[in-house]
Amino acid sequence: MNKLNPWRTGAALAVTVAIGYVICALIFVAFPDASVAFLNTLFHGLDFRRLQPAAGGFSLAGFGAVALVMGAWAFVIGAIFAVVSNLGGR
Repeated sequence: MNKLNPWRTGAALAVTVAIGYVICALIFVAFPDASVAFLNTLFHGLDFRRLQPAAGGFSLAGFGAVALVMGAWAFVIGAIFAVVSNLGGR
């Protein structure tokens, strides 16, 4: 069985999560009402409209900070996954 490289696996997951976050953020910025309606349906009717930011609530600094944290978290999770997978494959 081929072993996974923790650095490469972590990086692959980090990039994947970052791309997903960018796409999600773009959809939310472009279609805020439809996005909240989708979340309300997805979570069985919970009302997410109260969580919508006021006009002008989106900032690139906030976006970048969240993207960085999510990317770092995904990298760690991907690296741990690779290590655990390698240990389980022996």
